[in-house]
Amino acid sequence: MKHTFLLEIGLEEIPAHVVTPSVKQLASRMEDFLNESRISFDEIQTFSTPRRLAVKVLGLADKQPDIKEEAKGPAKKIAVDDQGNWSKAAQGFSRGQGVDPDQIYFKEFKGTEYAYVEKSILGKSATEVLKDVDQVIIAMRFPTMMRWSTNEFEFVRPIRWMVCLLDDEVIPVQILKIKADRISAGHRFLGQDVSLANANDYPASLLDQMVVADACKRKEMIRSQIHEIAQKNEWQIVIDEDLLEEVNNLVEYPTVFAGSFDEKYLSLPDEVLITSMKDHQRFFYVLDSNGKMLPHFVSVRNGNDQYLENVVAGNEKVLTARLEDARFFYEEDQNTPISASVERLKNVMFHDKIGTIYAKMQRVTEISAFLGKKVGLSADELQDLKRAAQIYKFDIVTEMVGEFAELQGVMGEIYARLFGENENTAVAIKESYMPLGSESELPQTNVGAVLSIADKIDSIQSFFAAGMLPSGSNDPYALRRQALGIVRIALAKKWKLSVIDLANAIDSAYQTKQDLYENTQPDQNQVEWQEFIMGRVHQLLVDQDYAYDIVNTVVATKKNTFQQIFAAANVLTKHQSDLEFKQNIEALTRTVRLARKGQADVQPEVKVDLFENDSEKALHTAVVAVSKDYGDKDLEEKYVALTSLRQPISNYFDETMVMVDDESVKNNRLTQLGAIARLTYSFGALDNLNVK
Repeated sequence: MKHTFLLEIGLEEIPAHVVTPSVKQLASRMEDFLNESRISFDEIQTFSTPRRLAVKVLGLADKQPDIKEEAKGPAKKIAVDDQGNWSKAAQGFSRGQGVDPDQIYFKEFKGTEYAYVEKSILGKSATEVLKDVDQVIIAMRFPTMMRWSTNEFEFVRPIRWMVCLLDDEVIPVQILKIKADRISAGHRFLGQDVSLANANDYPASLLDQMVVADACKRKEMIRSQIHEIAQKNEWQIVIDEDLLEEVNNLVEYPTVFAGSFDEKYLSLPDEVLITSMKDHQRFFYVLDSNGKMLPHFVSVRNGNDQYLENVVAGNEKVLTARLEDARFFYEEDQNTPISASVERLKNVMFHDKIGTIYAKMQRVTEISAFLGKKVGLSADELQDLKRAAQIYKFDIVTEMVGEFAELQGVMGEIYARLFGENENTAVAIKESYMPLGSESELPQTNVGAVLSIADKIDSIQSFFAAGMLPSGSNDPYALRRQALGIVRIALAKKWKLSVIDLANAIDSAYQTKQDLYENTQPDQNQVEWQEFIMGRVHQLLVDQDYAYDIVNTVVATKKNTFQQIFAAANVLTKHQSDLEFKQNIEALTRTVRLARKGQADVQPEVKVDLFENDSEKALHTAVVAVSKDYGDKDLEEKYVALTSLRQPISNYFDETMVMVDDESVKNNRLTQLGAIARLTYSFGALDNLNVK
């Protein structure tokens, strides 16, 4: 017989962004608990609202399966005395296993015979197993934990009730003073407590009390109602999925409604209107058929449609107040020129251990100039880049950004245009903040992309030099995101940039403006920040499912560009299944390992007059041929060229001892092997490849 089990945790309102991951965690922990308890089930369904996390287990087995287990006891010589009788050790062993001594048998284990018994363990009933389900709740972890009353126990929010039903039976579970029951709570204002006769009654019984417990159904209700309003009014209502997810986790019974605001506020930039509605009020904004902003908004009420006009009026009043503030700030900011705002940044700290934002902009100006030339920007682009770098943080001190911090960079672009800056410069100000996340949009313009890289590498270098390195999951200044952004931009733009190039850009800025690096000397933790960025390259490759040994190979050198690293991973992955891949790599890596033994002592050029056999001459001829125009080849061509050396290398090692007593001959041979090793560095460290 199969059963249905329901576990509901009733809580004070949970932050919206925590609801979905929390119920997923509950389901995952429940699955682990049942699997570890050896009790089968068909499916786990999840339910969640701001006030509850719940799982319903369908097709739960009646009991654990019975199992037979073999237990190992003392050695035979200890279990049986000289007369062949069971010793006290054997009797104690059998008694401990709940069997008679006559059930003991012997088996050899590592050359010695031991006593064994086979015992049957009866499976526990589902009821018995589920009495420990409180451990699932106790084990849960959240970004922010809290205590309540005088308890030591921590959870995301105070627990107010629990439902724990196996079909129609209450499982006796308790957390603190909260005992599990069959009573669940309805909507805080529109419903009442409901007694669940059976686990299968959930969530239908809650719906009678104005609670839509199924988050997916609740979301579809919101989406459907939005579409109805859009069709009725011939509007385009932009449904941002992240906003929909958040709103869905703020309500238990959704009712969508539309409101309006005065058309005069449409003179504000769309970004300001959208931020005011979406980020501050959790409203969906409305467009006409041509994509133009309309003076309307759509929101979701936690309840039914009774007295909805009061709700609409209240939301309109709140939005109007915010838009009125925004209009005032927008007009005031236009009375302060960019130069005055930049001057004010001399008194605004980027970080007290690093310096002011004004100093940061000056450093970024020098870094971006170096990088702009490195990636081949035109003279006009370099000029626009210089101007953008000199002012790109000016909007931090504007009234608008002071009130709407989310618009930093966005308002910079808008104000830059209003003050007469050219398009490239204005767009670069906004793009300097991109990407905002690991998969967010990248800068599109060359000027914006270089400025973004320069800003991010300055931040990374500055924090590392000041001793504020990320550790574990602790990354308060989002340096991992910024490092990943640098790599993603360079890859998207197909720019030949490496970690060493970034270090050179900082060194160039330091040589020009040493006074700007008073607290952040470039030689402080330089190796650490370079490895930190390479770590992001490593993770990006792993996330794209490259083999681990290939990843370790291609990230082993900082001199190769990010573009080259990924190209090398592609080439090695392509050829990894070749029949001769193992032999090719073994030949090349043998030269690499030997070359490392004496690179500090070898002479700069191979001396052919020191060759002692034909294999040395043949290898030298082959290496010279491969080296010709090697730098102009793409990595696929380089790989093919390197594999042509396999046979000459094999012949060379068959006939040649490298580490001989004659120093001049040994060094000459190491020099020859070093030349081959340097050719392989285009791919990283080939000896990291697993070809066994």
